[in-house]
Amino acid sequence: MDVGLMVEGQHGLNWENWRRILATAERLGFPTVFRSDHFFMLPTHQQDSLDPYLSFTLAAAETKRIRFGPLVTPITFRHPSNLGRMAAQIDLLSGGRFVMGLGAGWNVGEHAAYGLDFPPTKERFDRLTEAIEVMKALWGEGPASYEGTHYRLENADALPKPASGRPPILIGGSGERRTLRLVAEFADEWNTPAMPLEDYRRKCEVLERHCEAVGRDPASIRRSMMTFGLVGPNEAAIAHIRDVLASKGLGGGAAAAAAVGGSADEIVDTLGRLAELGLDEIEFQQFDFDSDEVPEYLAAEVAGRVRDL
Repeated sequence: MDVGLMVEGQHGLNWENWRRILATAERLGFPTVFRSDHFFMLPTHQQDSLDPYLSFTLAAAETKRIRFGPLVTPITFRHPSNLGRMAAQIDLLSGGRFVMGLGAGWNVGEHAAYGLDFPPTKERFDRLTEAIEVMKALWGEGPASYEGTHYRLENADALPKPASGRPPILIGGSGERRTLRLVAEFADEWNTPAMPLEDYRRKCEVLERHCEAVGRDPASIRRSMMTFGLVGPNEAAIAHIRDVLASKGLGGGAAAAAAVGGSADEIVDTLGRLAELGLDEIEFQQFDFDSDEVPEYLAAEVAGRVRDL
């Protein structure tokens, strides 16, 4: 199993922090660094929030090995033709290391604050389906045309094309009816927030049924999980992270949501059981942008122990 990093960039991320996080990830051998795509999480705590796609161009230029991308981009934020062009060009710039992470969107407040439409759930998922089809058409050879309910293309030849044929598509979420169906139909990777083992087992079974319905081998889909778990080398380090979260307006929410946390032995035990269910990668949140303590701890105490799971 791989151990990666996840950065919620809307909580005060600046260019200096981001450069150091990327350099640290490369130095310590992390395979992935994902970024959230939000303007803010809470309207009462609007902070520095680097645009993810601008930050990905920096990741492409200043790293050589790590995979990176949004976890995940709400389809409500950008027209898929623009998103597809950016994804192709970042993929080309990075030599095929960009992951196109997509979701239906959920944070009503940030949509209202920035004047973005927030359609009903069914329409958001319909738009996500069409958006994936639009982007795949743009990444293919020659001019692309597409006629959908929400989006259309007419002889659009999006150049330059991606380095890797097309960026891998990651779909985030765990909804059993629409999300996991889209994973079965389109995704190269499925990412879900951390959850109890039995819940994850059930989600995997639902995904496998959707795969059977569309004629897809479920083993062809990479599986990853993002955790809000509080981790660190000692109680003082974890207490410091709690203080950092409080300063960002998050309080104890992340601790309450933690499904993969605790001591290194507890983390390794949990990851072992998740690996038995087919999980390929876990991404731990880096909450403190000014410190490398947690990545250093994960690299030294966890990553090596689970690499062969």
